[in-house]
Amino acid sequence: MAVFDFRGVLAQDLLPEAGRLTMSAEWAPRRGTWLGWPCNHETWPDAIREAVEHGFGAYAQALSGGEEVHFCAGSPGVRERIEAIVGTLPGRERIFLHDIPIDDSWLRDSGPIFVRDALSGKLAITDWDFDKWGGKYPPWDQDNLVPSCVAALRGVDRWIPGMTLEGGSIDVDGEGTLLTTEQCLLHENRNPWLDREGIELRLSRFLGARKVLWLGRGVEGDDTDGHVDDLARFLAPGLVCAAVEEDVNDENHSALDDNFRRLGNMTDAAGRRLEVVPLPMPAPVVELGLRTPASYCNFLFTADGILMPVFGDAMDDRAARILESATGRKVSTVDCRKIIFGQGSLHCLSQQEPA
Repeated sequence: MAVFDFRGVLAQDLLPEAGRLTMSAEWAPRRGTWLGWPCNHETWPDAIREAVEHGFGAYAQALSGGEEVHFCAGSPGVRERIEAIVGTLPGRERIFLHDIPIDDSWLRDSGPIFVRDALSGKLAITDWDFDKWGGKYPPWDQDNLVPSCVAALRGVDRWIPGMTLEGGSIDVDGEGTLLTTEQCLLHENRNPWLDREGIELRLSRFLGARKVLWLGRGVEGDDTDGHVDDLARFLAPGLVCAAVEEDVNDENHSALDDNFRRLGNMTDAAGRRLEVVPLPMPAPVVELGLRTPASYCNFLFTADGILMPVFGDAMDDRAARILESATGRKVSTVDCRKIIFGQGSLHCLSQQEPA
């Protein structure tokens, strides 16, 4: 297992050559999905902890029907709680517990982003810097080590781009197009030493992004500074769903309308004009007095379908039907009314491992 460290490297000709490393689309064939566990008591207070844990169990069970589920289970007491919740569930034989400690459960952001190395034809891991969304919630030392732990476990090469990046801030079509937001990637608390061009260069060389599409701002209640996985997602090459807020008096209406309009004027890396599918937002979800970033865009492609968060809202069924119609995939749902209090749901909690 080799480690390629590019921290501090600015010269374009010293970075990996264009096209060597590429990130697959989420719907590509996969080995499984990596998850954490609700181990941080500040993220999920005791008043809702049991409900959140059972939500995680339902999530793992839904995934395990068609793929492996890998939990980072090295934090104190976590292995015992996972066994208590999922130990007797159908599909338990496809749920694996690893001695990898975490500070919090957001594996989309702290976990390994898998890429394929064109030279070897093998999978590798990109290990981006993680500091809990601009240093908001220390500590994050253990979270930042998760990619290196998974790389060692899998015996694959590890590439260190030397840039702060969370997996929830990007979405790819597997053919060279990457979606992100200005609010997040250009935020002064992320990579002040890199301008837009420098950020795009690293997205190109480490993830295979031949074209970066920039949206504006994120949804209310999102403490990640505008992650794109609450706003817009690729459903297939050339096809994107985008969150829309139909209530003009809602705080999200203006930002989501701007993003939708931007997408309608964009083309992908292949030159195709994007087809944009509107996906409604649920009514505001308030838990313990806090508005949360509830969004149906925070779904996860699985080996054989889609898992979508629901919130006991009148829009739940409509959103599921839209995704089924647009993708031809069966949409299953997980109740995230308690999980969303942690400021994220299904996509935020997971990181896929390609086959």
